[in-house]
Amino acid sequence: MKSTYTMMDELMAHPKNPMPDQFRIHQLTRMWEGLASMESAPNPTSDDWRVCSDAVNLMETLIEMGVCEDKQGLLTDAVNALGAAGKRAMQRGILRLDGAGIFAVRSILEDYAAVLDSVSHRTMVRAHRLTEKRIQGILRGRKQPHDVEVVDL
Repeated sequence: MKSTYTMMDELMAHPKNPMPDQFRIHQLTRMWEGLASMESAPNPTSDDWRVCSDAVNLMETLIEMGVCEDKQGLLTDAVNALGAAGKRAMQRGILRLDGAGIFAVRSILEDYAAVLDSVSHRTMVRAHRLTEKRIQGILRGRKQPHDVEVVDL
């Protein structure tokens, strides 16, 4: 798995200004489209699930970095909801969140959008790099007790 960002990308990212608009808008658009698809589209795709999972995983990293807090305590619920949706999809063939899952994922995505608009580009690149490293570790068998692994959606 090739990393999205390198250490050089992190060093070159602006240390104070937020991520450039084009990148923020792209991320947020994909994220909200993915959630909308998982809520109501006839055939949500694994890409829809993946962009939501990416945002939730990035929020987990940002919380671990001390950049923000999980004030509502919904991060674990969102992780579990996406994991359950992935597992149901492998069994039944359709990616759907239940009502509680929609609430948890939507709440975390709203928090992610707020963070994305307020923290520096460099911090976001660092969070992205750390998140990818953690996901690669999970795929290699280094899981933390709360990690949920869904393989081959």
